Amino acid sequence: MAALLAFDPVPPDATLRYEVPVVDRGAGRPGDSIGPGAEPCPDHVVDLYGTRPGDGPPVRVVALHGGFWRAAYDRAHLSPAAAALAAAGLPVALVEYRRVGAGGGWPATGEDVRAALDALAAVGLVGPGGPDDQGFMLLGHSAGGHLALWAACRAIGPERGRSGPAAGPRGVVAVAPVADLADAVRTGLGDGAASALLGAGPGGTPDPALLADADPAAHPPPAVPVTLVHGTEDGQVPFDRSERWCARRPADRLVPLPDTGHYAPITPGTPAFARLLDTVRDLLGAGPGE
Repeated sequence: MAALLAFDPVPPDATLRYEVPVVDRGAGRPGDSIGPGAEPCPDHVVDLYGTRPGDGPPVRVVALHGGFWRAAYDRAHLSPAAAALAAAGLPVALVEYRRVGAGGGWPATGEDVRAALDALAAVGLVGPGGPDDQGFMLLGHSAGGHLALWAACRAIGPERGRSGPAAGPRGVVAVAPVADLADAVRTGLGDGAASALLGAGPGGTPDPALLADADPAAHPPPAVPVTLVHGTEDGQVPFDRSERWCARRPADRLVPLPDTGHYAPITPGTPAFARLLDTVRDLLGAGPGE
C-alpha cells in the first residue's frame, strides 16, 4: 500500500457525469439522481483517461476501484493505474459510485455501476461488444472486482429486464476480487464490509434477497471470459478465495502472482502491474501499444 500511496492522484483528461433514475421509490433516497432539477450526486462521475466524449478513441477498460465499498476510499487511488493503462494504449473509464457511509449500499451501489455503463454507451465510448466492435474490458480491484463480476452477470445485456443502452464487455479481469459475497459475509472479511454493503450492522444478518442479487456466485457465469488475478501473499483478500472460486468455475482463469500482496497489481511500475497489463491486452486481443 505504501508504494501505491507514493503516487499522487492523476487528473483525468475529461469527466463524464451520469444519472441514476429512481423507479418506484417515491421521492427516492439521498444521493439518487432523479432527472432535471435534482441535486447532482458528487459520486455519479466517470473519469476518462486517454479519451474524451466525442473526441477520442473508444474506452478499452472500464475500471472499478476497491476499498471494501466504503466511503473512505474513492477512485483516486486507482487513478495512477488508469493513467498507466491509457499511456499503454488502452483508454480507461474510471467509475465512481456511491459507497457505504455516503448514500451507497445495496442496491444503490450496483445501480450506479449499471448507470455509468449506460452513460458510457450513450455517448459512444463503449459499444455493444459485437463482431465489429473492438470491445472493452471490465477491470475491478478488490470490492471493484466484485462489482465487475456482478456487472457482467447482472447489469449488462437483455437479462437486465429493462430498456436502454446495452454495453457488452469482451471479458472481465477481477484483481483480488471479493468474488463470493456470501463467503465474505460468513467470514466477516474486511471487518464486516460485505454485511455493511447489504445494510446489516455488526453481527447482523443481511436480507437474503439482497445477498442473492448482489452476489456474483449466486448467478450463472457471464457469457464472456473471466480472469482472476491475485497475489499469493494478499493480506486483505486471501488468495485461496480465488482458488476456491476457480475450482467451482473451471472455465474462469486464475493468474497467480507469487510473493505479491493486495496492492502491487494496481501499482504502476511493479512486475505485478506489468502482468496485469499483459493479461488485459491478451483478453482484448491488443498488442503492445495498441
